[in-house]
Amino acid sequence: MHENRSLRDELQATLDARRDLGPDYEAALVDSFVERLDATIAARVQAELHHHGAMPRKRPNPTAPMVPIVLGSLGIGIPLTAVSASAGPFGLVIAWLSIVLVNVAAAAVIMRRP
Repeated sequence: MHENRSLRDELQATLDARRDLGPDYEAALVDSFVERLDATIAARVQAELHHHGAMPRKRPNPTAPMVPIVLGSLGIGIPLTAVSASAGPFGLVIAWLSIVLVNVAAAAVIMRRP
């Protein structure tokens, strides 16, 4: 009930501010109130989930370790393309297949981790 009173007070303050500031600030005032309302709703949902023992677990992002590998592959791939292009299309294909193979192997190792 205390939260409802607080939201009512905030809404009343928003309406009073709109009256004082005029319609030019209406959009900003509404956005501000909606943000506070969203935060209140999210807090209530989290409290209910916690109360019922259904808190969602945070899952680790398995793709995060791949970012440096992928960026490194692209960084190496550019000069490697220039060098291998002098050997013709066969050299270019071998160079890029090697890069793909390294990325696939790294992804397999990272995805196997617990």
